[in-house]
Amino acid sequence: MANNLMQEFPDIQILKDEPLSKYTNTKTGGPADWLAFPKDVAEVQKLVQFADANAMPLTVIGNASNLIVRDGGIEGLTMILTQMNGIQVEGNRVIAQAGASYIETTKAARDHSLTGLEFAAGIPGSVGGAIFMNAGAYGGETKNVASEVTAMLPDGTIKHYDNEELDFGYRHSAVQDNHGIVLEAVFDLKPGDQAEITALMDDLNARRAAKQPLELPSCGSVFKRPEGYFAGKLIHDAGLQGYTSGGAQVSTKHAGFIVNVDHGTATDYLNVIHHVQATVKEKFGVSLETEVRIIGRETE
Repeated sequence: MANNLMQEFPDIQILKDEPLSKYTNTKTGGPADWLAFPKDVAEVQKLVQFADANAMPLTVIGNASNLIVRDGGIEGLTMILTQMNGIQVEGNRVIAQAGASYIETTKAARDHSLTGLEFAAGIPGSVGGAIFMNAGAYGGETKNVASEVTAMLPDGTIKHYDNEELDFGYRHSAVQDNHGIVLEAVFDLKPGDQAEITALMDDLNARRAAKQPLELPSCGSVFKRPEGYFAGKLIHDAGLQGYTSGGAQVSTKHAGFIVNVDHGTATDYLNVIHHVQATVKEKFGVSLETEVRIIGRETE
């Protein structure tokens, strides 16, 4: 294994022992041993094949909006794909690279009078993350509009998926199962009225701003929706809004969110999550599963 990835790949921006708190939406997270920002598919492939050949752990993160990185950081090589952010519109199709903002992708659709992506107007993740998690909001889901996805497998080979092959489910897609790296997605949309599209996006964003604590760092909705219940209501009914550990707090605005109120750490976040899960289980007998991805090394 190379001792210095920066020397191995001089054309790729690579940082050593870089704090991931600079990149996560929670403003928490320990250092990545190596953090790379590939600019194109060829650079991704070089890094993936190098990691595979050297048995180096490889982690890929997008906008890090629905993610908690433990304070121990991430071993091996971490890639952030936000430099791969191209968006094209061809007819009724929007083609977006994995690092493109999902919000910017919805704006591109709107600007070309294409309807179907309005539900994602306020989802803060990347296109790659949206595919990976089958992101959804306000009755819409990524699975309803994503028709094709190009991904890279752990050995560096490229695979193309159609919608059926992606095996979309609730916050799930096939790339989670085979550890693929989303490179590009195609969204099949329909012609619409630009004024109506804009009005719906504006309405959804206003509703989001009214209900969610967008003014504070958070990882978005923390828990999956338990069958027959709403996580936020269970947390609210358990009297947990405002519960704080260190600098992390159950939002007083929306109980389904945990916000960073005072230089919180990932450990603070995890302490709040565990307390919420234990309290809701005790009071209502319901097990809350995390929707947010939790990755990285445990702190010693």
